[in-house]
Amino acid sequence: MRSILHGVSVSVFLILLSPWEDAHAGEPLKVGDIAPDFSLQAATKDSILKNPVSLSGYRGHSNVILAFYPADWSGGCTKEMCTMRDNFGELGSLNAAVLGISGDYVFSHREWATHLGLPFLLLSDHNHSVAQNYGSYNDRSGYNLRTVYVVGKDGRIAYIDDAYAPGSEDSFKHLSDALNSLH
Repeated sequence: MRSILHGVSVSVFLILLSPWEDAHAGEPLKVGDIAPDFSLQAATKDSILKNPVSLSGYRGHSNVILAFYPADWSGGCTKEMCTMRDNFGELGSLNAAVLGISGDYVFSHREWATHLGLPFLLLSDHNHSVAQNYGSYNDRSGYNLRTVYVVGKDGRIAYIDDAYAPGSEDSFKHLSDALNSLH
């Protein structure tokens, strides 16, 4: 009985310790909300990272672009990530880190990032739990939706584009404007 109570008290303590992670369960996220934290495996064009990447690791340091996309190697996703790649310098000058997120494994991410020369992290949300928390998952297709979030250095959502159009100058301009407004 004592070990059961100890387990319950530890669980309650952990829930109280980080309530913001599940604060939006079931509710759509909106601008101004604290962005749900996550920790995912990641790859770059050069390697598969040994340690998971957490959104909270960027808090206080840089703005973050969360670019959810359906799948590596697809036409629309290639356009989307190449737009981020081609504008990486501009995004960096706006103090923004880019995190591409799909359900693909890190092995696919690494090969795709190498093939495209992507200078940013691709995160593997294979069970789609992060995409579901962000309302960026399509139950019917089993893939992420193409959505873009900007999370400010303060950890709050500053911008949401739930219909990001890959290769669209307008979509990228809106993203860039949102980042400029954080300066």
